[in-house]
Amino acid sequence: MSTSHIQDLIFRMMTVDLLRIAKERFTYRELSQMVGLQITVLSRYVKGHVLPSTERAKSIWKTLNPIVGLEKELLETVKFDEDGYFDNTKIIGDSSLLHLASQDALAKFAGRRVTKVLTAAVDGIPLATTIAQAMGVNLVIAKGSKEIGVKEFVEEAYVPTNTGMIVTLYIPKESIKKTDSVLIVDDVVRTGETQRALINLVQKCKAEVTGIYTLVAIGDDFERKLNLPPRCKFEAVIRIVPERIKPVEFRRNRAIVSSVTI
Repeated sequence: MSTSHIQDLIFRMMTVDLLRIAKERFTYRELSQMVGLQITVLSRYVKGHVLPSTERAKSIWKTLNPIVGLEKELLETVKFDEDGYFDNTKIIGDSSLLHLASQDALAKFAGRRVTKVLTAAVDGIPLATTIAQAMGVNLVIAKGSKEIGVKEFVEEAYVPTNTGMIVTLYIPKESIKKTDSVLIVDDVVRTGETQRALINLVQKCKAEVTGIYTLVAIGDDFERKLNLPPRCKFEAVIRIVPERIKPVEFRRNRAIVSSVTI
């Protein structure tokens, strides 16, 4: 199968994912009026019985992407409450949105060598898994504790802002080799501290960090703390920069990000 044919097939599958996202917000009748296709045809696409042709996929994408595309969906999903928190459950639990994100990452890092995907437990795992599958590479998960059965680890400790606690991340020693080119993936980047710890883990393995991919980047202070290595590319689907942000805390266990605006 030629590369162009594979890319064509991927795009048609992406269009189906976009349709599925749209179906969560609109009825088949409304979608039919929007894209000019019969309800029965749309139903077959959404249920995965058949893929749209390339030309039809382009037409559907052109109509729906401005309405329910990845960036649009994320902007509408990320809503801060009165305490400055947002629940990322809808992001990391939406398989169609994650698949769209994986294709977005695939496109943004096209031409770059990626041999491993690295993330930190736990919220980054669904996105990182989907991206690793799309790229056809293995996934490495940095965890907060050592697993029984693994003899040697590479570890990195850091102190998250305003916590007064030391957090240590561990990966199996042989999981990243010096010949690897690693893409770091996380759902949210706020302080950049976790991602900096992941960069340090890769560098301790003497491997290369080719890039960082995230769905949501909050503020801009993280850029200083990340201190990206040479030739490392940073990509965020959306950036949220409140006018003023108090010191915040990233609570990975509770799957929420604090970003209090005053």
